[in-house]
Amino acid sequence: MTVNLSASGATADDLLVLLAVARSGRYTTAARQLGVTHTTIARRISALERALGGRVLVRGTAGWQLTPLGGHAAAAGEHVESALSQLDGDGAELRGAIRLSATDGFSAYIAAPAMAALRRRHPGISLQIVTKTRHASLHRSGVDLEVVVGRPEVRNAKAVRLADYALGLYASREFLAGHGTPGTFDELAGAPLVYFIESMLQVDALDDARQGIPDMIDAVTSTNVFVHVEATLAGAGFGLLPCFLADRETNLVRVLPDQVEQRLPYWLIAPSEVHALPVVAAYLDALRERLDEVRPTLLGEARASARARQVNA
Repeated sequence: MTVNLSASGATADDLLVLLAVARSGRYTTAARQLGVTHTTIARRISALERALGGRVLVRGTAGWQLTPLGGHAAAAGEHVESALSQLDGDGAELRGAIRLSATDGFSAYIAAPAMAALRRRHPGISLQIVTKTRHASLHRSGVDLEVVVGRPEVRNAKAVRLADYALGLYASREFLAGHGTPGTFDELAGAPLVYFIESMLQVDALDDARQGIPDMIDAVTSTNVFVHVEATLAGAGFGLLPCFLADRETNLVRVLPDQVEQRLPYWLIAPSEVHALPVVAAYLDALRERLDEVRPTLLGEARASARARQVNA
């Protein structure tokens, strides 16, 4: 199919809008990424179809899909996108919104700081975070990126292992002063535990972590990891906590570190076409930079290294 786009009245903005819809399959996602409204996307697509004299998109099972005419126009949009990138070089300011679904801890400690760093270079980018602790979604409607704990089983999407983090057992100094510090693994049996609600836990890796400790009694349970930290600080019991959150609290002591440690992986999931979006690619680079920066902390090694330096000083 040959269409003279220059003679058709199609604009570069219309082509870029079509490209965003083609990559995401949804008007709402494209609108969020481009920083415009759903109505603007619909108006641009209608204008492009009038200019080209035919449909550029049809509804499919996975969202909006390109027609042959739309495929030709989207290819032209890719040339426009490439030309703009080359024109502006590294100084090009990116704009748009990304929606991320991730766990509470990852969202607060990794995702948000990564976006803060990225916005210093590209203030036109924003991040919407939906916090969830569950297995990978079969349908990621309205979500560009998803981060889960444990290796996911997904279709029509790309899964990438981001980093590992460690869970350790912690208690407050006051709790240990009143109840004693366990010296052996077996002494934990029957002790109060702060962790996830077992009947609501949907993540196998987190459930497996609980199975790796003795039969403890639930003291405070929650779907939110920050509740775990606060309950442990308040002396509710022994908290099975991410080291990168617990080690920041000077009033928490890690118990039996050589015997109680679970390492769990963070995985990133996104459709392959989403990875190619300039805004998303820039954010993924920022995520990797943040992960490289805090990797020892994620693994529970930062506090131990600090103690070793103090001893040797």
